[in-house]
Amino acid sequence: MLISSQVRWLQMSSQTELTSLAAARKGDSQQFAALAEPYRRELRAYCYRLLGSLEDAEDLVQETMLRAWRRLETFEGRASFRAWLYKIATNACLDAIDKASRRQLPGNRQSAANPQDPLPAVVSDPVWLDPFPDEWLDETTPSVEARYTLQESVTLAFLTALQILPPHQRTVLVLRDVLDCQANEVAELLDMTVSAVNSALHRARSTLSKHQLVAPKSTILSDSDAKTRDLLQRYVQA
Repeated sequence: MLISSQVRWLQMSSQTELTSLAAARKGDSQQFAALAEPYRRELRAYCYRLLGSLEDAEDLVQETMLRAWRRLETFEGRASFRAWLYKIATNACLDAIDKASRRQLPGNRQSAANPQDPLPAVVSDPVWLDPFPDEWLDETTPSVEARYTLQESVTLAFLTALQILPPHQRTVLVLRDVLDCQANEVAELLDMTVSAVNSALHRARSTLSKHQLVAPKSTILSDSDAKTRDLLQRYVQA
């Protein structure tokens, strides 16, 4: 597991959350911001893992916040507010992936085809991915250990591997193996059965293993990443 959730996602909302929620439902946008904004950075990293695009991740987080504000009455507090935001973000990302499964490479843009020319080959690879900015790592992860584990989960090698998976398998893999959600939590977030989650996870892992697209850590770390690993090892041993 790359990142471990410190608090289980399906716990009931705290009394403080519920108090702020009551005010937000009356139209208090500041109380809504107090509830939602603390999760913006981690939602941005989550959407980035699913989409591989910084711009799309930013847009989808904003869309998540808008959907949450508009649908605030539907939040019942049976799970945490964080889990509810992740569910909205997941649906928003899946909607976006459904509309455009990959971004077009600039080099693939062509002029209008001549009707007499043969049809060009279908290009399905490579996928155009944006690197995760170092400053986002600093914003998202306050501790050395958390920064290192996030860095692993947003390497281009890992994100490229994710792109070969169907959207739901990709999402299940990120939630289970990156965010360390339990199977029942993923089932709740994706409106799936636990057995369906486990099946999707098994297929996702098998696909990545078969294609050997998940490179060993030693081959996907840059010099700066290696320094981070050394720092982490000293941190753990201290």
